[in-house]
Formats: sequence, structure tokens, C-alpha cells
Amino acid sequence: MKRKILIFLGLICIGLFFTYNYIYQDHRNIANEKAQFSIEANLLKKQFQDNPSAAQQKFLDQTIEVSGKVTAIDTNYITLNNLVFCSMSKPVNIKLNSTCTIKGRFIGYDDLLEEIKLDQCTLTN
Repeated sequence: MKRKILIFLGLICIGLFFTYNYIYQDHRNIANEKAQFSIEANLLKKQFQDNPSAAQQKFLDQTIEVSGKVTAIDTNYITLNNLVFCSMSKPVNIKLNSTCTIKGRFIGYDDLLEEIKLDQCTLTN
């Protein structure tokens, strides 16, 4: 009887260990990941205009590189071509109206503002 209880408790401990490790996984480091897609901002926007649900499925939670003209700059945010809103991992020194490529994780498309949203972004050039 004691043996069955010990085996049962052991299985519970193993289950709890795996559950804990699954829930508290290490965060992704987007800066070190290879981009699955490399695209120009206007072409990315066109994919969302043509078929929003297919584009959402294709890019959601993927690391992508987007190139375009810097149209807005804030402390930790950059907007490319007034279409792609990038939340930067750390502040960057870049000039308005310059062309650049930014790598980040696609988190969604805002229908109301018609903006593509990326987070954990880094400047690649």
C-alpha cells in the first residue's frame, strides 16, 4: 500500500514539474531569431487589404523584417510608411524620413487605425 502511495505522489510531482516548466517558459528573444518573412511595408499592408484573415494567420506571432520610410518617431516607437507601428526593445537613434529595416514579432492588425503592429523590434540596418 505504501508503495502505491509513493508512486502516486511521485507521478503528481513529475506532473507538477512539467506543468510549471510549461507555464513559465523562457521568453523569446526576437533579436536573435531569424526572420520568417522579409517584406516592404506597403506590400505587407496590401496583403491585409486583400485577405485580412489569411494574412493574420500567416504572420501572427512570427518574426518578420519590414522595410520602409520612418514617418513617426517617439521614445520607444517608430512608424514605417504610416502603416507599421513598431514597439522598439530599446531606444534607437534614427532620423525622420529615413529608410530602414526593422525586425520584430507581428502581434496583430488594427482594423480601426489600419496599422500593422510589431513588438520587441530592433533596427537591422
